Amino acid sequence: MAWTKYQLFLAALMLTTGSLNTLSAKWADMFSAPGCHDVPNHAFVHPFLQAVCMFLGEFACLLVFHLLLCHDRRRPEPTMDPGQSFNPVLFLAPALCDMTGTSIMYVALNMTSASSFQMLRGAVIIFTGLLSVAFLGRKLQPSQWVGIFVTILGLVVVGLADFITGNRDESHKLSEVITGDLLIIMAQIIVAVQMVLEEKFVYKHNVHPLKAVGTEGLFGFFILSFLLIPMYFIPAGSFGSNPRHVLEDALDAFCQIGRQPLILVALFGNTFSIAFFNFAGMSVTKEISATTRMVLDSLRTVVIWVVSLALGWESFHALQILGFLVLLLGTSLYNGLHRPLLARMPCCAHLAVGEEEGSNREREPLVAEN
Repeated sequence: MAWTKYQLFLAALMLTTGSLNTLSAKWADMFSAPGCHDVPNHAFVHPFLQAVCMFLGEFACLLVFHLLLCHDRRRPEPTMDPGQSFNPVLFLAPALCDMTGTSIMYVALNMTSASSFQMLRGAVIIFTGLLSVAFLGRKLQPSQWVGIFVTILGLVVVGLADFITGNRDESHKLSEVITGDLLIIMAQIIVAVQMVLEEKFVYKHNVHPLKAVGTEGLFGFFILSFLLIPMYFIPAGSFGSNPRHVLEDALDAFCQIGRQPLILVALFGNTFSIAFFNFAGMSVTKEISATTRMVLDSLRTVVIWVVSLALGWESFHALQILGFLVLLLGTSLYNGLHRPLLARMPCCAHLAVGEEEGSNREREPLVAEN
């Protein structure tokens, strides 16, 4: 069945804003500007402030939810289901996981390439699968176990590609690239914990996805904004890349933004893209299918990689293509994208039906994507 113009618009919006989210964050990292008190020109390395901007974008989803709800209620026959009322504290634990995982990933983005950053985030299915078995009692299908092992193989290939390019990359030391990759994978463990917490404590409530994302963004934005104050005084040694070598120097960031306004453009790009990306992703799931959403999410890795190459942010390496294809295969197997193909084959149709029935209990995660 052909897509409508609205469905094409949603798919394009999701692909564009999803790619822009990572690219704008990486673009901000590439700026240099003087800091406060006549501090000389230095790189803009403020991952925790960038995470605050990201949470502001998630918070905006709450505003979008209420605008859509008000618009729908003005219709003669409202069609939007606002969901049941709930205790916002339910989202506190997932929001803390989101805050920690996102902050770690933005730290890692300073150390590795945008394409590797996006590819390595595919590790989340490994930890989500294992944690769902351990804490939710879920039984994974054979294809999901195969998908997990294929994903592990893909991560090894991407890591090998980074190891080889890191030896030739003048912008990042090899140790930084390896550390960045490991931090991204570690962050996926926290994201997986977030997904499991949401499924265990939140899914039993009928919460609208935009309201769920916006509530997590609300907690993340205010908690992390408050934490910027003690971070300004916590020594971080060589880990702190700002002139004062503290965990986060927000004042230095604001001074750099004042001297290089394009940094603000990059930060706003990150904020708005995450808001529209979550909205578009949820709309694609509703208007088309969750499978289409998964495919589009995989395609944005290609867009990020191609744009990074075109802008000269990273160099081409064939192993990255192989790593991406292996990760794509692992993700497809885990998410059941192979079932439509099996269903068309008479000899394997019963396998597709069995896996479909076994996975009917799984739901689309409410976790905010970035």
